[in-house]
This record gives sequence, C-alpha cells and structure tokens, in this order.
Amino acid sequence: MVASRPPLILLPGLLCDGVLWQHQSQALADIADVSVADLTSQETIGAMASQVLAEAPEQFALAGLSMGGYVALEIIRQAPERVARLALLDTNARADSPQQSADRWALIGLARSGEFKGVTRRLLPLLVHRERVNDEPLANAIFAMAERVGRDAFIRQQRAIMGRPDSRRDLGLIHCPTVVLCGRQDLLTPLAMATEMAEKIPRAVLVAIEECGHLAALEQPQAVSAVLRYWLQT
Repeated sequence: MVASRPPLILLPGLLCDGVLWQHQSQALADIADVSVADLTSQETIGAMASQVLAEAPEQFALAGLSMGGYVALEIIRQAPERVARLALLDTNARADSPQQSADRWALIGLARSGEFKGVTRRLLPLLVHRERVNDEPLANAIFAMAERVGRDAFIRQQRAIMGRPDSRRDLGLIHCPTVVLCGRQDLLTPLAMATEMAEKIPRAVLVAIEECGHLAALEQPQAVSAVLRYWLQT
C-alpha cells in the first residue's frame, strides 16, 4: 500500500502568486501534496494566517517566502500544533522600521497615482541578484505575477506587512523541524536576519543559496527545491 503524501502549503511573498513556487510545486509533487495559498484578499497578516488555517488540513508542512514568512510565523502563533515542519525563506522576524514603513507608503502612493506598473520595476533590483536584473524571462515572470495580483491587493498586502508584530520573542517556541533559507545576496531581508532567526529557533538549520537575491524560489529554483526535499524527508 502506498503511503499518502503529507500536505505542504506554500505561502507567496508580496505581489507573488503560484508562479513563485512553480518549480517546487512540480519537483516535490512525488513526496508531498503541494498547494499554494492565496494571500491577496485579507487586510492583516493575522487574517491571512486565519484564512490559511481555515482551509488547511489538520496538520501540514509550511513554507513561506518574504511576506509568506510573516504569515507562517503568525500561523505558528495561532496554531503551533498544526505545523509539522516549517521553512522560512528570505524573510525576517522583525517588525518594520520607520524607514521601511515610509518606503512602503511611498510605493502605495505610487500605485494609487496610476503608476502601479512602476512599482515592480522600481523593486526589481531589490528582488533579484544584481547580475539578473536584465534577465528578461525572470523579470517578465515577476512583472506578470504583479499584474495578476493587482494594485488593490498590493495595497492590502503592504498595509498588512506594516502592521505585523515583531516575532523574535516567539522564535524560541518553535519546536518542529525548521529550515531558514536565504539568498546570500538578498538585499531586502539579508542573511544576517536569517541567521538571527536560525539562532533563536531550537535546532533550526540555516541554508544560504549562492548567487541569489530575495526571490530565491524563483531565481534559484533547483537549489531551493533540493533543500525543501531534504527538509521534508528528514
């Protein structure tokens, strides 16, 4: 009798959808029942987490990138017993600094002024390794995700991110197998932030992906899928 595949829920980042996780969804399908959550309709990180939990099986593995990592940490706060394994990718446990919030408000203002397409183009150098800024297929995939998510959801997501709590005090309460992964050249959530999380989570494993920026799952998909496969099987 073939054992059933354990559920794996993937949480996208800001302005991202299932394409962010396309390689992982396919590469891990033989060992996990993979689904990608929709994080576009809620107003707060807490509400995003509650929606994921309402639609999830009783227990599951959970991986979140960037904003998805903030939601993953909130899910751990709300229902730690339901998360069998945790992967935190290119994210951090801190709340926004005043400067980060100011930058987000500026991008919201740009989007509201009719320049929504300009938001992602402005963010692109922060999202990928500097040598891939001119990688047209990669850039087009990122722009297309942003278009599908849309301006209104972008504004909701940015406001939710600004309102998230500082999660550092909760990291010591995570006791499931955890991997913290970060692109070594991530400019938005640098490796130092990943290291901080890994040091505070009991028995967490820290992995740095070489020649990689913020959107590791999309930029270095084979490496990320290999790490997640090992994480799911150990």
